[in-house]
Amino acid sequence: MVVQSLEGVGSVQSSIDVAANPHSEDNSSPKKRRVSSRLQVKQKPQKELLVRQRVELLDDNEQGPRKKLQANVRGRQTGEVADSEELPKATDSVEKSDRVRVKETLRLFNKHYLYFVQEEEKRAVKAEAQKKASRAAKRGAKNSKKGDLKADTKVAKRPDLKALTKMNDEKEILFPSKRFGSIPGIDVGHQFYSRAEMVAVGFHSHWLNGIDYMGQSYSKGKYSNYTMPLAVAIVISGMYEDDLDNAEEVVYTGQGGHNLTGDKRQFRDQVLERGNLALKVVKYWAEKGISGFTVFKYRLKRLEGQPLLTTNQVQFINGRVPQSISEIRGLVCEDITGGLEDIAIPATNLVDDPPVAPTGYTYCKSIQVAQNVKLPTDATGCNCKGSCVDSKTCECAKLNGSDFPYVHRDGGRLIEAKDVVFECGPKCGCGPSCVNRTSQRGLKYRFEVFRTPMKGWAVRSWDFIPAGAPVCEYVGILRRTEDVDSASENYYIFDIDCLQTMKGLDGRERRSQAVCIPTVNSLERPDDQRSDNVPEYCIDAGSNGNIARFINHSCEPNLFVQCVLSSHHDIKLARVMLFAADNIPPLQVSINFFSASQILVSWFLS
Repeated sequence: MVVQSLEGVGSVQSSIDVAANPHSEDNSSPKKRRVSSRLQVKQKPQKELLVRQRVELLDDNEQGPRKKLQANVRGRQTGEVADSEELPKATDSVEKSDRVRVKETLRLFNKHYLYFVQEEEKRAVKAEAQKKASRAAKRGAKNSKKGDLKADTKVAKRPDLKALTKMNDEKEILFPSKRFGSIPGIDVGHQFYSRAEMVAVGFHSHWLNGIDYMGQSYSKGKYSNYTMPLAVAIVISGMYEDDLDNAEEVVYTGQGGHNLTGDKRQFRDQVLERGNLALKVVKYWAEKGISGFTVFKYRLKRLEGQPLLTTNQVQFINGRVPQSISEIRGLVCEDITGGLEDIAIPATNLVDDPPVAPTGYTYCKSIQVAQNVKLPTDATGCNCKGSCVDSKTCECAKLNGSDFPYVHRDGGRLIEAKDVVFECGPKCGCGPSCVNRTSQRGLKYRFEVFRTPMKGWAVRSWDFIPAGAPVCEYVGILRRTEDVDSASENYYIFDIDCLQTMKGLDGRERRSQAVCIPTVNSLERPDDQRSDNVPEYCIDAGSNGNIARFINHSCEPNLFVQCVLSSHHDIKLARVMLFAADNIPPLQVSINFFSASQILVSWFLS
């Protein structure tokens, strides 16, 4: 296996299949409304049949004559299954496809990684506070604090390596044993974003070495017929000044002898041992490199008939991100927001003749409230100043289980999906830069609305979106569910079923429950029985909405829905936010809309 790795950027590209868009204006495509629980009950028998047929189809396509692997049917990964209590859950001896297992392993790695990022951020804050205190203290006090300061400011182990250690200790590495050939669930073109991700799935067993190989310890048993050492995978990291890569043929530089600080300079000769000895190819040679030291070169050529693969020297397989308005092909609207958003959202149409722009709605940046809906009064906030730092004293953090749900990295990322996230609100003492206001900062990525040949309008991102990053809020008119149940032709209704998710009703999968629900939201109130099975409120984006109304459906979601409370604490009126479940490459974003109870929303930001 040969992969190109650009740490933190994307090593090998992947493509995602586009599925049906519930917002399509194309009559040839069946539309799917985010229906309320009342209508969902009527649709259960049909959906159960469709899900079973879909599982059988996936098995036939992916497994062929081999034993069928049942598709992942957890409610939060396929909206149809969320409606059925009779269908088997993932834990009920239902095997998952290899691709799903890979995706879930990477999501688990990202959760561990963000947790350790948070731990490192806490350590850094504590060290900085001690540093300031020591400067202000008297000489005697300063000397007494030196030891503590030295201990706290010691360079910490990288969060990604801590995450790998945890996964290894808990036996969460997907394929821990080295193997020859491909890894199940990872196709040519799969895109990794760090060496650590490769280690997490077992694609490459070391986070630093470029050549992964089997040593002499593998000479016995099933590999006794092979001459060891023997390479099983290599990574082109961009760290060697002598590498040559034109996508179809690679002249790979052996490992060792280069400066690990990142300037790529070779400072000593390489030796034909370990990984260099294990990499057996048709043609390899030794030569003096750019810096005058001996390097080993290996000529690698792709097998014929493999899918198109591109690298940093070749444009993305899905196209190149435009650098200006003049470069956008098929432009029909420079900004569908009309200047309401800080970042313009263009619309393109290369399908219709003549090309038309999205119509039939009014763009709005924030939630509109129906006349018969009354919002609660603002909740009492925290007394933090400037930015919330101490999760043990911040009143908002206490509601989140005495911890902040976000990390500062990349402008704010959610560590994991929760029952509900309590953010700082209008009565809090902190400012807009507070990490606990991450979802309130509006759009920060560049998006494009585009016309698809068969599925109507869809959305794609021009930027890389890291896992856990907020994508957008589902914006529309806040209405009572009973007022829209009869609107059968409105495919933009999203039930706010946070309460039902927290109770695990109707097959909804419960999430992390490390939250403290205020008394006003007691889940056992006798007068709350009406809301047990039917969400009382919904968001209607039919006539008024934002970019979320255009995001497409996908069977492989990479966003999830997260209910958020900030200005008030009424769970039935929570904000509906969309977060990245995976690292999402430019020009490929998917989301899938069913209900707020789904941890994975499979829309498609293509």
